[in-house]
Amino acid sequence: MRLLPKLFGKIVRKGHITLVAPDGTKYQAGPGGGPHVTLRILDPALDWKIVFDPELSAAEAFMDGTLVIEDGSIHDLMTLIFANKRQFDMSGGQIAWNGVARKLRRFMQHNPIARARANARAHYDTGNDLFRLFLDRDMQYSCAYYPVGDETLDEAQTKKKRHIAAKLALGPGQTVLDIGCGWGGLALYLASVADVRVVGVTLAEEQYRFATARACAAGLSDRVEFRLCDYRNVTEKFDRVVSVGMLEHVGVNHLREYFLGVRDRLDANGVALIHSISSKAPPGITSSFLRKYIFPGGYAPSLSETFADIERSGLWATDVEIWRLHYARTLEEWRRRFNLAREAGTLPATYDARFQRMWEFYLSACQCVFDYGSSHVFQIQLARERDGVPLHRDYIAECERLYAAREPEFMERLWASADAAMAGAPTMASV
Repeated sequence: MRLLPKLFGKIVRKGHITLVAPDGTKYQAGPGGGPHVTLRILDPALDWKIVFDPELSAAEAFMDGTLVIEDGSIHDLMTLIFANKRQFDMSGGQIAWNGVARKLRRFMQHNPIARARANARAHYDTGNDLFRLFLDRDMQYSCAYYPVGDETLDEAQTKKKRHIAAKLALGPGQTVLDIGCGWGGLALYLASVADVRVVGVTLAEEQYRFATARACAAGLSDRVEFRLCDYRNVTEKFDRVVSVGMLEHVGVNHLREYFLGVRDRLDANGVALIHSISSKAPPGITSSFLRKYIFPGGYAPSLSETFADIERSGLWATDVEIWRLHYARTLEEWRRRFNLAREAGTLPATYDARFQRMWEFYLSACQCVFDYGSSHVFQIQLARERDGVPLHRDYIAECERLYAAREPEFMERLWASADAAMAGAPTMASV
């Protein structure tokens, strides 16, 4: 083994790594003073495969069990890589593949309705029993909000929903479109806390069935409707539009279409709240691992890309908020819960060892992106008119206090509706 030790010798300038070759020879790299990891290489071909395509080949080798972490954990390895991210990105193989990805990114993110449906189902129809193991009681699969810092996951996700509801400046009887409604938690929360009517849309069959069952169990079917359809097929007007964790699935080619769609779904005095992963860096590409195994067609747009198409929509950007480390804390808790489930043997047998290592890699890498990389989350409030919301931000805190006081009346019922939906029907993974 010659190439891999040279690669790590060049890129590891913080921390320390030990490589154990298939023949037992050990190679050292790095000065120390940071994470230490020992990797055993079981496949001799990895000597050139990882050098040729570092990010994807290393991930696949870990998934396949041909790259074994003997000292430390996958999170230690991710931390080491991000501590040396600049050198890693400057390796020849990574530069070459990133260059190819940049040239092809519009093709890879071309998401017409049929392809968007397939992409959504590839991830979100993995099985509700999997997501139930590590998400909060309300099944929120997006960044939680930790304004104090010591919140539990359930508390932080409730505060996220409360914050979003406050920014929507809701009034009783208003109509709301929830684009990418997930398992229905936000829609049910809005209907409960603000007495509004909500239409939620998703492309994932399991989410649709689960959310519909929840609305019935919570006694909210008269105010909350879920649809298995693309947001581009919705034709009504709404007082409010909310979209949490959906923009990342739109694709750079479709950002203008998306914001024009948001505009066209709003009535004359409408307000929208868009919550999405983004980056402080210029426009980039999606990780090859995430693109292939986790979120096909996905891309977290930069602020500059996002605002370029908001400007073309004619909407007013009335409020912008940047969340920095909130998603790192969310992912840390998801990863902890997922690993506890693995150790306890409570993951369904459908999810084999390779799948489990893939998800372990995914959750760890994503946490590091928010802990050490350039990723953040934005919330952008948009309005059809410049005075669509109050001209100060005080109303947000006032609404949050009001909603917090109302939550004890219904949160247990909403959480119980998730339990009832989970117990009610078999998931696709178990069929």
